[in-house]
Amino acid sequence: MKINHVLAMALSALSAGILISCVKPADDNNAAEVDRQVAQDSAEPKTGENAAAGDSSSTNKNAEKIVAVDISAETEKTYLTHVANDMVIPAYADAAKQSDLLHDLAQKHCQKAPVSGDELQALRDQWLVLAQAWASAEMVNFGPATASMSNLYINYYPDERGLVHGGVADLITANPALTAEQLANESAVVQGIPGLEEALYANDSLDAGQCAYVMSASSALGTRLKDIEKNWQQNAIKLLAIDKTAESDQGLNQWFNSLLSLVETMKSNAIEQPLGLSGKAKGHLPAATAGQSRAIINAKLATLNKAMTDPVLTAILGSNNENTVADTLSTALADTTALLAQMPEDLATADKATQQELYDHLTNITRLIKSQLIPTLGIRVGFNSTDGD
Repeated sequence: MKINHVLAMALSALSAGILISCVKPADDNNAAEVDRQVAQDSAEPKTGENAAAGDSSSTNKNAEKIVAVDISAETEKTYLTHVANDMVIPAYADAAKQSDLLHDLAQKHCQKAPVSGDELQALRDQWLVLAQAWASAEMVNFGPATASMSNLYINYYPDERGLVHGGVADLITANPALTAEQLANESAVVQGIPGLEEALYANDSLDAGQCAYVMSASSALGTRLKDIEKNWQQNAIKLLAIDKTAESDQGLNQWFNSLLSLVETMKSNAIEQPLGLSGKAKGHLPAATAGQSRAIINAKLATLNKAMTDPVLTAILGSNNENTVADTLSTALADTTALLAQMPEDLATADKATQQELYDHLTNITRLIKSQLIPTLGIRVGFNSTDGD
């Protein structure tokens, strides 16, 4: 492999946005400042069962309308346990399952190379299911996947320098009989979902070396995903601070800021920058080689919709009869999903006005989460988002 491992990891961190720029597009600065003021005026942290009260001196009319719900420690514990068992762990389990299915399919079809036609298409179809499964799991922007940087090995994106294309080709050329164990020691650039996409979609047929790569990459990916799933199964209480609900809202904060990050990262890295909506295009759409960016964005929206319209959450929000945030968010998500369904599979081929409309819909969702949902829950917006807040 020609890419130095340490250098590649540094590039991975930069490319994935770990070092977040403080510069925002000019046309979004004012909106972001309003969002920040609303969040600061209306969302104070609560301790134990005491809900936060809004700043009575605030002149922001929207903030004055927010009435935080009173969430007991027991209710919060029940909800976070539900999040872990019914959302987080199943998301990782599904991604691991889809990677295993791709591996089994590759073993079946790669018994005799080259692989093309219907057999190659079957591999591509399963890859897309896998990519969508991981897109859903990316709602969890904390815990073992990010702490160990496994998320970069699973999905090296955005690949702003186009390293995956040459990296995968060079690796296959250098080691045409690659094993999963060997691949696990390689750079994040040549592993995971983007690497598999490159091998499956950049070639009209798979030779023996490319087949070996697909089998090894899907196997190594499945192992990595199972390790994350197992970590969550064993440590969910600690990871979501479920045992600390009587003294803090740490778990609640982590979860909803993670969902917010999903939207903001999608809006910035997967829509605005690659489509050049606010300046020079930067990077590429998700699943660009496959031409399936709509499917990835749709998977993320579906996951967000599931989390935001979850019956346990809506029951908590509904405890305040004056609060309509759940309905407002549900409508915004439904409108965005409907718009996306009308767009082409490759979002790059949509007209610029529709691309901008999609971006504006996502911006509206982030504002609703920051200025209504988070204050209603009595928590606060974090400072680790890509939206500059």
